[in-house]
Amino acid sequence: MNNDTANTDRKSLSVHHEDEKEPVHGLTLLAVDREAEKALVRKLDLYLLPYLSLMYFFNSVDRSNLGNAKTDGMDTDLHFTGNDYSLLILLFYVPFGLLDLPLNLLTKRFSGRVMLPTLMVTWGCLALVQCAAKSFAAMLAIRLLLACFEAGFYCGVVFYMTLFYTRGELGFRVAIFFGSALLAAAFSGLISYGVFQINDPAVYGWQWLFIIEGGFTVLFGAMAYFWLPARPGTAWFLDAREKAAAKARTLRDASRQLDTTFSVKAAFATWRTRQFALWAVICFTYPVAFATTSNFLPQIVARLGFSTVKTNLWTVAPNCVGFVVLLCVAKSSDYFRERTFHIIGSLTLSLVGMVVLASIDVLRFKGVAYFACFLMASGAYIPSALVHSWHNNNDLDESSRAARTGFLVGMGNLGGVISGATFRTQYAPSYWPTLAATCACNAVCIVAVFGMGTWMRGQNAKRNKEQGRVLRAEQVDTDTLQDGEKSLDWRYFV
Repeated sequence: MNNDTANTDRKSLSVHHEDEKEPVHGLTLLAVDREAEKALVRKLDLYLLPYLSLMYFFNSVDRSNLGNAKTDGMDTDLHFTGNDYSLLILLFYVPFGLLDLPLNLLTKRFSGRVMLPTLMVTWGCLALVQCAAKSFAAMLAIRLLLACFEAGFYCGVVFYMTLFYTRGELGFRVAIFFGSALLAAAFSGLISYGVFQINDPAVYGWQWLFIIEGGFTVLFGAMAYFWLPARPGTAWFLDAREKAAAKARTLRDASRQLDTTFSVKAAFATWRTRQFALWAVICFTYPVAFATTSNFLPQIVARLGFSTVKTNLWTVAPNCVGFVVLLCVAKSSDYFRERTFHIIGSLTLSLVGMVVLASIDVLRFKGVAYFACFLMASGAYIPSALVHSWHNNNDLDESSRAARTGFLVGMGNLGGVISGATFRTQYAPSYWPTLAATCACNAVCIVAVFGMGTWMRGQNAKRNKEQGRVLRAEQVDTDTLQDGEKSLDWRYFV
């Protein structure tokens, strides 16, 4: 699409009400039918966002219920020895990280309407089949296959949401979607508590857990084929006026072109930019705290000396508090259109929690240790929503967003290997190597995020000085930035 075509699209998609035009330093922003836009966002939040969140709820449950199953004696029943449990978690992250990129490229090629339900139905079947495992080897094989199909879902949904929401809306919506993982962790404890009360001599409680959760995953995955649209223009729940508003606002604050076909060249174009390596460092280090918290919170709470029932119940509160904090911070980040210091604050919060756990005798100071679990849960999950919103906010090409998101989410999933590799039985009950490695990753990530934000602000200030006018990212229509970061009016979303 050349600039003349872009300008034609702007004219055809604009709603020419003078009170809806916003001149800024000589620029006139693309006008959007505000009433239709409000109705559009309401419908997206009502029809699209909850179902995506429900899908990720089951994704998180099926991925993390291994910890709950272990508290019911799965490791004993399957004759685990030594570090078999840690090995299950460690090896899961290998295909889980390596397949994000190719699967996300397929999501761009075939649409989220096709790929997201397909992934969900397949991993749901595998999650259910876990109940039939009779040994560590069988469980490992199933978990590796499960990882292959769970990979690509989170990054696929993040990319998919960039097609529907603007840059100023994305962070909070990704947080709601991602927050379902926290609710999954909380409800997994409640579900496990209920399921483990089943007294069936032929089927263990942990087997019932896999059967029930896997079965529901397959059901909702099959329904998603009929629920999810490929794009706003094909959404069954939008009328013509709302679809027009969706196109106009996408060109105003999301993408530089509409409905582009998949391009390999465009997909990897941003990988040559100087900041891409720093994005990789950020995305490799921030998820270690998330992996430590989500995978081992039941074991961390179990260190406090409670029974299996209480251990599962006591994991609920930290995750619920973490969910509320996640939504508040993400809402603030979108409102102020600021990512850098919101991410740094969350990393610092989880870092403090881990330092406390690593430095005290948890059996002597149970209250302090449990409070530290709240700090970990409150800070560890926020970067997953804001980091990927941030780099997508600064990438206006759909193919490029698909490739970049797939690679960076994959880097994060591989970062979970650090948590799994250091969480070994011989380090119980303190697990200090895990906490030390996680603290180190948080510290590196804080420095990297600060460096990225400082560089972006410096670039914006430099361009403002050269042009003799002060512009912010939201004051420039994205469809006028056909050359991306080389465009004269480009400003980084910081």
